[in-house]
Amino acid sequence: MRVIAGTQRGRRLMGPKGPGLRPTSDRVKEALFSILSPRLAGARVLDLYAGTGAIGIEALSRGARHATFVEPHVSSLKVLRANLELCGLSTQATIHSCTAETFFKRRTAAEPAYDIIFADPPYDNEGTSALLSALSQHTSLLPTATLVLEHGSKTEPVIDGLAILRRYRYGDTTLSLFRPRQEESLAP
Repeated sequence: MRVIAGTQRGRRLMGPKGPGLRPTSDRVKEALFSILSPRLAGARVLDLYAGTGAIGIEALSRGARHATFVEPHVSSLKVLRANLELCGLSTQATIHSCTAETFFKRRTAAEPAYDIIFADPPYDNEGTSALLSALSQHTSLLPTATLVLEHGSKTEPVIDGLAILRRYRYGDTTLSLFRPRQEESLAP
């Protein structure tokens, strides 16, 4: 695994350890950041199911102001922290050692909103369903944000309160982009 572009371009990151971990491929990561590039400068990024931190680190390398990483697994957290240190990006990062659902429950309205939210839950229905339910209840988290959901290509997730912008398919992986639904103005 490596950082593709930006200030950390070419930097090798420590990879995941353990069965069942599937980092986002370089092909999908390149496509993702091609899509997000106009929104990255100075952005606040939320990386749910962060794993080794590769997505949030790539965002920071490309000009994001701050990245919040949410990851519940101790082994992944060790690799995430090591990767942030390796890149010298620890001061631009906040790490939450919990599930995405717990993160949403603990979050207060006073905390700043995010510009970009990336979520890569387990591809099984259970992991994705729990996340979609949490996002549906916390759309205030992203009043103007773009939410990118990485998921298996056999599913087409829907999130209450969010409108699908576009889906990008890369073999077995799909990136679905969502934005908050805008309330239609009631003109007389």
